[in-house]
Amino acid sequence: MENAPKLNDKIMRKALFEKTDVNIDALVNKINETYDYWDKVKYKAGQVPGVSAEDLWTYVKINRMKNAIPAWKRYGMTLCVTNQMQKLCHEFDMMFGSFWESNEESGKEKMHYLASSLMEEAIYSSKMEGASTTRMVAKEMLRKNIAPKDKSQQMIVNNYRTIQYITEHKDEPLTKENLLYIHRLMTEKTLENANDAGRLRTADDDVVVENKITHEVVHTPPPASELPQFLDDLCVFFNEGNGQVFIHPIICGIIVHFMIAYMHPFIDGNGRTARALFYWYMLKEKYWLTEYMSISRIISGSKVTYEKSFLYVENDGLDVSYFVSYNLRTLKISFEQLKNYIERKQKEKEAANSFIMIGGINERQAQIIHHFQKNPESVITVKDVMDRFMITQMTARRDLTDLVEKKYLNEVAINKVKRGYLKSEHFENKIKIK
Repeated sequence: MENAPKLNDKIMRKALFEKTDVNIDALVNKINETYDYWDKVKYKAGQVPGVSAEDLWTYVKINRMKNAIPAWKRYGMTLCVTNQMQKLCHEFDMMFGSFWESNEESGKEKMHYLASSLMEEAIYSSKMEGASTTRMVAKEMLRKNIAPKDKSQQMIVNNYRTIQYITEHKDEPLTKENLLYIHRLMTEKTLENANDAGRLRTADDDVVVENKITHEVVHTPPPASELPQFLDDLCVFFNEGNGQVFIHPIICGIIVHFMIAYMHPFIDGNGRTARALFYWYMLKEKYWLTEYMSISRIISGSKVTYEKSFLYVENDGLDVSYFVSYNLRTLKISFEQLKNYIERKQKEKEAANSFIMIGGINERQAQIIHHFQKNPESVITVKDVMDRFMITQMTARRDLTDLVEKKYLNEVAINKVKRGYLKSEHFENKIKIK
């Protein structure tokens, strides 16, 4: 990664003791909205005449230094809380607390969203660390509790069980023992040496972070001898907060995520464990909507940016703001996707409920009819209905056969065992509301 240039002494004095040009101030604020590093800042210098890339970088750095607060004192880590970070944290506080109030969903539907999001989180957090399987196969395995067939599937099962464990124990304090237990859950049967699950690395373990393509060493964690003190500090930070200066809880959770990755306390599985600890911290701080969001799915889609945000922190004097900025944006995207998904499902439900006026059908059957109105060529199975409505095989089959008897659907053989259901020739006339 390209190193940033040395700060210009003359510009430093000017930025510190003189009033800065309003155009420079505006550009610096815009740069800080996404907390850009030098590799992006240098291309924006032309937006203010007479200001070179190196000069602009100096203005940016001085602005950040003036607003820096300690994030993790032992390692000299700093945090610059920008206007954009505060805005996003405020939006999350407002949205997370009132979301379900404005989205009237039954307990059963909430459980459906929850089960789906837990699976998504487990799948994508594992895929980021090399798990190779399709989303469809992984979900089928988790739904049916099928034993994993290989390491990739085992990683996903472990991740899913770990998230379930955290959800059940979210109000417990973090201790060294339960951190090691979470790592053991996360890495069971996936490590070359089974004894490495649930133990800290030692001085004999050669642990570095490499670029998986070039094999260049991009991070060498602090010595293993520092891990006992780190775990003490981590538990205090996790359970009691920063102590020195107030940091918003969401940002604290992101710092926990970063510190696990930075210290690399384990032989393997540090990334998965770090994301699990963030998930736990958010639930502990009552950001319960996190359970319904798959943050790792968004990170997985921008993995290069995610990895760069780690490198920017190290390249720029352990300024953790790069990582915080990236994760806040990720959290916002994840929330927006959840909101759009639920709003879409609500509209589908409202449209489907109009068919109840026909009479003689239940709410699930109304949604099945609506599905065929939107997808006239589709074929569905009993299992499709079971998964969609989280009902038993008997109930799903009864819903479908009843629709066949009422001539909305036809039943066809997919193979010797499996049956499918498709729109009948009477469908269009049947759905006309009298």
